[in-house]
Amino acid sequence: MSAEPLKTLFHPFEAEAVPLPRKGERLLFLGAEAGLRPPPGFDAELHVVQGFRPYFRALHAAGFGVAPQAQGDGFDGALVLAGRHRGQNELRVAEAIERVAEGGLIVVAGGKEDGIASLRKRVGDLAPLDGHMPKYHGIAFWLRRPADTQAAAALRAANPAVLVEGRFHTAPGMFSFDRIDAGSKLLVDNLPGDLRGSAADFCAGWGYVAAEMAARSPGLSALDVYEADFDALEAARRNLADTAAQGFFWTDLLAEPVERRYDVIAMNPPFHRSHAAQPEIGAGMIRAAAKALKPGGRLFMVANRQLPYEAVLSAAFASHAELGRDGMFKVFSARR
Repeated sequence: MSAEPLKTLFHPFEAEAVPLPRKGERLLFLGAEAGLRPPPGFDAELHVVQGFRPYFRALHAAGFGVAPQAQGDGFDGALVLAGRHRGQNELRVAEAIERVAEGGLIVVAGGKEDGIASLRKRVGDLAPLDGHMPKYHGIAFWLRRPADTQAAAALRAANPAVLVEGRFHTAPGMFSFDRIDAGSKLLVDNLPGDLRGSAADFCAGWGYVAAEMAARSPGLSALDVYEADFDALEAARRNLADTAAQGFFWTDLLAEPVERRYDVIAMNPPFHRSHAAQPEIGAGMIRAAAKALKPGGRLFMVANRQLPYEAVLSAAFASHAELGRDGMFKVFSARR
């Protein structure tokens, strides 16, 4: 996400459409991102919440007190930065309503291309809005926390937790939260059934690939899970409770070193954080996997067919091969 939605969020304060929070007030900030700079006179104590590890680390480095999940209630107000996931946006607004004291100001903002107009209409159908303001290719809108939490209950009812294939617990906002991702399925279908030794699932999401590794390769002596999305990692912990999975690491694999070494790593790395493809993310994941493998260790990964990872695999591994492909994805194996 660009810095513009953050600017949109604070614009109503700068334009004096809403009052600046005073010193001594506590504000909850859901979905905060790097580049956060409250305007002059914004003196409230911010309780920043961000579960995506790279953004969490950037906010922490900038000096903000930040947590991966919200805690506490009775806040004087809340800020909600909306993103690309409709269900997650609605759940964040619901959480703001639940955790803010009656009458507290709740300001929500996001980019027009991410559906902020429909979110404004949805929330406005459930609770009276005090105003809205377009700016920086986005929209900010605000409301006072109603006397009850019926609006929050309605938003939660519209975005329930999901049980994929009767066994995987997920929630809106997680990658492929309502179905098994086709790329991950192709990766699993191309994994050998006799994997042995210590293994890891990089970019594990809510745990599908790790669960299939554990089920198909009983010879694995250990299985660790790495994921940057805190909520998805907690879902994976629940989904893998009855498997050989032992370690669950909330990690930014592009920036934080992996301390353990593995015989096998499987991964379905992301290739974008915004609307445009960013192949360098997957390339960085390949290099991280190479460093985390023992000599002779093997990587199995899936990628979109158009992404040019072959040269990166050649540079980072002693050998690599394509195991299979379909109309959208390709699966590689590589040996360190």
